[in-house]
Amino acid sequence: MTRATRIQPEPLIPKHGGYRRLKSFQVAQLVYDVTVRFCDRYVDRHSRTRDQMVQAARSGVQNIAEGSQASGTSKKTELKLTNVARASLEELRLDYEDFLRQRGMPIWGRQDPRRQDLIDRRPKTAEDVAVWVEEEHGRPSGRGGCSGRAEASIGSTKSTSSTCSSPSSYPEIAANAALVLIAVACSLLDRQIASQARAFEKEGGFTERLYRVRTEHRKLP
Repeated sequence: MTRATRIQPEPLIPKHGGYRRLKSFQVAQLVYDVTVRFCDRYVDRHSRTRDQMVQAARSGVQNIAEGSQASGTSKKTELKLTNVARASLEELRLDYEDFLRQRGMPIWGRQDPRRQDLIDRRPKTAEDVAVWVEEEHGRPSGRGGCSGRAEASIGSTKSTSSTCSSPSSYPEIAANAALVLIAVACSLLDRQIASQARAFEKEGGFTERLYRVRTEHRKLP
């Protein structure tokens, strides 16, 4: 075998990091930015929920990054931190759902066309999401199937029947938009966790790699 065709030995520390290119990181970061903006507008600054929501969103971003960075020496740590990110976003999802439920506002169903409309927009920034919310607010709420829907203003637990000609409230649209983005991020993380688990089962962790690299090194002339 010539030098040109010689198989390269397995590196002890494989390529790692690069989390900024991960779609899960990008969407989680968008969720974080949207959550900060949402809390600034609709959640009492003295509320503990505000801090919890921001911290849960931040945890989703940070743990994806830390897991990616740790993957060079510990696939187990990568898997654990990615799962922590997923759990943090699930916690955030419940906070948004509670926000809507406690104010008598609807949580959009899976078949609501507004969900897919936002996904198809592929927003990159919180400002992109804000523009979509503004546009959606000006549309007849009948597009989402408003029959029997209830709508309430921010800060009030009383709800009144809405008509198909009445637009949804800004907090309702903004919270549901965040839920759509969280669902996308969670779906991406579920697939990422499954992929990491398969890689760990197949290749093992750092100890197994160290053994393979040392074994290959001893075979060298």
